[in-house]
Amino acid sequence: MLGSTHGTLTTHSRPARVVACGEQPPHTVHGMSEPHRDSGGQSAGPVDRDVSGRPLHAPVPDLDRFFRPESVAVIGASDREGRPNTGITRQLIAWAERVGARLHPVNPGRTQVFGLPCHASVAALPEPVDLAVLLVGDPLPVIEQLAEAKVKFAVAFASGFAETGERGAAAQERLAEAVARSGLRLLGPNTNLNAFEKFRTDLDGPAIALITQSGHQGRPVFSLQELGIRLSHWAPTGNEADLETADFLSYFATRPEVGAIAAYVEGLKDGRSFLLAADRAARNKVPVVAVKVGRTETGARTAASHTGKLTGADEVVDAAMRQFGVIRVDGLDELQDTAALLARARKPTAEGVAVYSISGGTGAHFSDLATAAGLRLPTLGAAKQAELHQWIPEYLHVANPVDNGGHPVGDWRGRKILDAILADPSIGILICPITGPFPPMSDKLAQDLVDAAEQTDKLVCVVWGSPVGTEDAYRRTLLGSSRVATFRTFANCITAVRGYLDHHRFVTGYRSPFDDAPRVLSPSARKAQALMRPGQQLSEHAAKQLLRAYGIRVPREQLVTSAAAAVRAASLVGYPVVMKASGPQLAHKTELGLVKVQLTSASQVRDAYRELTDIARYEDVPLDGVLVCQMIERGVEMVVGVTRDSLFGPTVTVGLGGVLVEVLRDVVVGVPPFGEDQARAMLDELRGRALLDGVRGAPPADLDALVEVVLRVQRMALELGDDLSELDINPLVVLPRGQGAVALDALAVCP
Repeated sequence: MLGSTHGTLTTHSRPARVVACGEQPPHTVHGMSEPHRDSGGQSAGPVDRDVSGRPLHAPVPDLDRFFRPESVAVIGASDREGRPNTGITRQLIAWAERVGARLHPVNPGRTQVFGLPCHASVAALPEPVDLAVLLVGDPLPVIEQLAEAKVKFAVAFASGFAETGERGAAAQERLAEAVARSGLRLLGPNTNLNAFEKFRTDLDGPAIALITQSGHQGRPVFSLQELGIRLSHWAPTGNEADLETADFLSYFATRPEVGAIAAYVEGLKDGRSFLLAADRAARNKVPVVAVKVGRTETGARTAASHTGKLTGADEVVDAAMRQFGVIRVDGLDELQDTAALLARARKPTAEGVAVYSISGGTGAHFSDLATAAGLRLPTLGAAKQAELHQWIPEYLHVANPVDNGGHPVGDWRGRKILDAILADPSIGILICPITGPFPPMSDKLAQDLVDAAEQTDKLVCVVWGSPVGTEDAYRRTLLGSSRVATFRTFANCITAVRGYLDHHRFVTGYRSPFDDAPRVLSPSARKAQALMRPGQQLSEHAAKQLLRAYGIRVPREQLVTSAAAAVRAASLVGYPVVMKASGPQLAHKTELGLVKVQLTSASQVRDAYRELTDIARYEDVPLDGVLVCQMIERGVEMVVGVTRDSLFGPTVTVGLGGVLVEVLRDVVVGVPPFGEDQARAMLDELRGRALLDGVRGAPPADLDALVEVVLRVQRMALELGDDLSELDINPLVVLPRGQGAVALDALAVCP
């Protein structure tokens, strides 16, 4: 099928709030799934919003007339040889003929273009136009004319906008504002002709819809057509002054012919829109596979210079994609292979993978890589092994991986072995790595794999390792099958199969977190809002009051302003106590010596009070008092916090706390809204997760209480919105099971 060769809380920038070319009727290929869809179309009615005023459902733009217009105007059309516009005009004329659209050239200096009547202006067009293609250096003056003519869509190829710097960004903003006033929808600027490519119409089955911000980066996926993989649309979004990746993602997720969506993303225009679009795809069980540039500082900087958009903190992008089922891959070869598999393969009947080879070395090598990637290779039962040994010599390993020794693939035994493996109920996927051609046995093996795949509802994958790729067994037999998924590398096969299993696991029983997002402010929010101090960092005492408002437990403590009051407070709190200076400018008290622990007497408390206030005066740090706190000695120290991401708005972070947060940086990010299952999944991603289960004789921690704190912090982040730019609960001590969790320290910042 496929022919590719191939510790501290994380703080993010804070300023923001959060085709049918070659289209065919839906067709079901034998053994392939027809994707589920909702009704799609343009959303109508009031917009459901959360407590911060952000929408909870993605609008689905009606892009039918963009991809299949009845009439097209080409502004700046030309037939003068040697001019760039001439080649574009020629390609658009050919595309219009393929999709059955009437094309009208517009150019005041021409009466005809390629034999078609040419009109002097948009106003002179003989009929309403669905799509206008702007072959002009400055599209801004044309937008108003298109609005008056009630044109539905426009494409602007011109460059020199946000990708060039501040002046270009300002020009793009003016263009976006004009488009918003006009009522039309604009693709671009800085886009290309990819939406108007010649798509093959002789391919069937579920298709891939492609979204790219860089047109050239979509070429490998588009080329899949040459290997028999159908493509239905290509949306080259460019600078996204109006139409963006999320718009096309929402639209493609409702198209019945689309089996998977492949995307190359350099920067997201709006994180929330992307999440809503990914949520729509998840609801409709449409897999989304994406390359997202910006994993490194260099990649992020390069991407911004190319498209003029923020790339966002990569760990937040990664978390957002995982939460909403977007399968993130690194390379374009992985993008094409994973998208092709997900578009065409049926839902798995089981998650077990069987590896079958003619070489023990090949099977062992592939099995190591697959297991390390998280694929499950169940050991075949004794009865199944005995069955396989009817055709495979007894000295060969058949428990999984299955090594046939070579010779059985050359005769009638080969097909018997394949059928027996596929009949095992624990096996949902059969993978056969063929490291090199060895005719005639490899020809017979390839044909047996194809024939077996036709008779099963399970996934059959082949890795054809020959670097030549011209062999008949590969080009004709394997690529000629709509039922066998063929790869060129071990790594791409494993990545695709893992993505395939992850997708189906994710969408099974998927419930959108947006369905449960809070719509109205809770009483806790009203209490908390009264505590906020715009433009200030709250003292520890004030930050803990904020936590109390949301039902997050803090130690027994009192804020005092004298040594005598500290002694009285200690007797009420109960010895031993902790004493800490409290003030709005104190973020790291320990480094300044402003924390005293294990105080067990009145004299120690008096001395500690004097020492803390003396240090504060010496350091010129204003205090609102000294906290006398209950001492919590036993538990797992965690950190839970809130930061604001420039693309996604509030994010929640959880990880190992105390000094470990700075040493190990073992933290995981979640993007609200999310539910209890996602909160638990975040904890499972921590490298130090075992500490919560109890190690070296320690009791298991109260995991339920920790999850509850994470969810309460999320609610706080959503309800307080722009009033809270940062929250850091560190340490949050998670006590033994059944005893809860206590926030020992907290920092909160109001923008």
